[in-house]
Amino acid sequence: MQRAILITLVLALLAGVVGVLVQLRELSFMSDALTHTVFPGVAIAFAAGQSLFVGALIAGAVSSVLLTVATRSKRIDQDSFLALLLAGLFSIGVVVISRHHTYSADLTTLLFGRLLAVDTLEVIETAAVALIALGVVVAMRKELLLRAFDEIGAEAMGYSLLCIDLAVNLVVALVVVAAARAVGTALVVAFLITPAATARLMCSTLTRLVATSVAVGAVGAWLGLVISYDTSIHQGWRLAPGATIVVVLTAIFAIVAMYQAVRTRAVGHETTSSSTT
Repeated sequence: MQRAILITLVLALLAGVVGVLVQLRELSFMSDALTHTVFPGVAIAFAAGQSLFVGALIAGAVSSVLLTVATRSKRIDQDSFLALLLAGLFSIGVVVISRHHTYSADLTTLLFGRLLAVDTLEVIETAAVALIALGVVVAMRKELLLRAFDEIGAEAMGYSLLCIDLAVNLVVALVVVAAARAVGTALVVAFLITPAATARLMCSTLTRLVATSVAVGAVGAWLGLVISYDTSIHQGWRLAPGATIVVVLTAIFAIVAMYQAVRTRAVGHETTSSSTT
């Protein structure tokens, strides 16, 4: 539990920061595609008895470059290409895993992770990946924000949009690599998208957006682990920790979204009443 809490807090920090960038660039579908394109690398490494970390890292780097180059072509529809790549590469991973006699158990582990089985080395590797990814974001923060808010201006100032887009995709891939073994490739997108989407409902400034995104991810991760532990140990109901965390994060988003909708409606009624008066 201690290692699980530690690694989820690291992921909350990393995914909270990168998730804001994904929200600003409206790259949620691309991020989802990247989570699935990493799966073949994990599956091949698993089948070969090699490091899942290295397999995910290689697959993430290759798919990031491929996505960046292909989606900039005007002759290729971006959404169609992402869907094609997502389905094709994910299916390759499933085919590789299906050759094992323990197919079902292995597939479940790779897709949904083994959060309570992470060891010290995995925590260290995840922290190292997080430092690298956050370092890239901090070093390129001016270019990344300029690209997000003013694409034409960034190009006019001489910045290479291809290089900036490649950096974004590589950072997203690093998030997937960092989280793949702990929460699985299927659940990484929830860590990456949900906290930032929740923060965007609550905040209007960039600093608060990042801080809130990280806080939501950390609280959701901690609360999900607590619920999973309590129900599994004391209540006798087995709950997968990674999936429970995702459910908690989704519930937080739903609560915030409903609160904001009710608040907006109430403000609208007040404004209408004042105008009528």
